[in-house]
Amino acid sequence: MEIGELIGLYLKKDGIDFTLCETGESGLEEFGRKKYELIVLDINLPGIDGFEFLQSIRKKSSIPVVIVSARETDEDIVLGLGIGADDFVTKPFSPKVLIARVRAHLRRAFDSRASIKKLIRFGSFALDEEGYRLEKEGERIPLPPREFEVLRYLLRNAGAARTLEQIYDFVWGNKYGDIATVAVHIQRIRKKIEKDPANPYFIETIHGLGYKFNPEAITEKM
Repeated sequence: MEIGELIGLYLKKDGIDFTLCETGESGLEEFGRKKYELIVLDINLPGIDGFEFLQSIRKKSSIPVVIVSARETDEDIVLGLGIGADDFVTKPFSPKVLIARVRAHLRRAFDSRASIKKLIRFGSFALDEEGYRLEKEGERIPLPPREFEVLRYLLRNAGAARTLEQIYDFVWGNKYGDIATVAVHIQRIRKKIEKDPANPYFIETIHGLGYKFNPEAITEKM
């Protein structure tokens, strides 16, 4: 049985879905078609070898890559890790140990993604969507839930004018209500984020329509 098929059997047994590619070219083509969480890579591939494959992958992705290879020289290991591999396992190896390493890298990648906050930065402020908080230079700015939702809605649609009805419908979940409350919430938000609430920079008034968040004020989205 080929090593790729053997690894596939153990992955499947452990509940991990996989796609087996027999050449580097087919692997690159497959990688461009679907989203994968990790690559187990053999260096000795027909056509482009594993090192060339890895260099191509690293130009467009930081996906975890575990190399499996019969090459045990320090030069190969240093080269593989140097061009972006996350791990290097030499043959012969225990499939169970390999699967354990695969699981560890998948878990690490998941934890890393989970730790990244969804932030929208504007001026000296940062809106943390996951933490449901607004900060200014690390200090929390109290925002009641409705004010937070209004600000987040405008930030997500920065550069696009939104009517009072659209804002009310999205935040309050009702197309028919006292839309004057939107203006009240905008005034309260401006007092917390604008240097001069009477001449706002962040939240612009579009007369006869509604409001728009100034897209030039957004410095970063994560």
